[in-house]
Amino acid sequence: RAASKKGVRVATFPGITKEIMIRGMNADYNAISKRSIKLKKILEKGKHVRITAPAGTDIEFDITGRTAIASKGLYHKKGESGNLPTGETYNAPVEGSTNGVFVVDGSFAGLGLIGNVNIKVEVKDGFATKITGGKAAKKLNKMLDEVGKAARNIAEFGIGTNDSAKLSGILLEDEKVMGTVHLALGNNITMGGTFNVPLHVDGVIKKPNVWLDGKMLMKDGKLLVA
Repeated sequence: RAASKKGVRVATFPGITKEIMIRGMNADYNAISKRSIKLKKILEKGKHVRITAPAGTDIEFDITGRTAIASKGLYHKKGESGNLPTGETYNAPVEGSTNGVFVVDGSFAGLGLIGNVNIKVEVKDGFATKITGGKAAKKLNKMLDEVGKAARNIAEFGIGTNDSAKLSGILLEDEKVMGTVHLALGNNITMGGTFNVPLHVDGVIKKPNVWLDGKMLMKDGKLLVA
């Protein structure tokens, strides 16, 4: 961050492998950038989001007034920084506004690819109140309990925009996969939220349907607007 403030362009590669590097960096970043920026503009005009998915997700939340971030992968200007490979657009749902359930069937940060048992997260008034799904869910509950209730805050909503990325079990790539969305728990201070806690974990949802203010934005994982 200090380097970026001085104008240095920075790219980070957390958890990268040779396969992810080859796959992700061969993507068309001009197309990814255009797609991500278009979604940013759309989300920033919206207020209400609803997500459903075949595995059982049905959740809604408010994004009124929230800035969206386009992680586009083109760091050409002084001080620009971000992950590579990349490709996502995300924001922080309004605290306390999220209700419903989301079922993670792609991957989860710190847990890797989801096996035969999905992770089900029940949410009430902005917090994950119950998490089930075998050994992975037990591990996740332990991680959250070590931090406290604030770690259960619904921190992020993101849409993958990289059409070369594939689910690999490494979040650097997984949350960028086009055709998925992700929801995160914990810290959201860096994306315009109010929760500053030492934990941020994302869960990837496959083949989602997404509505923004009643208008369909994604159908079965396919972007309808970008």
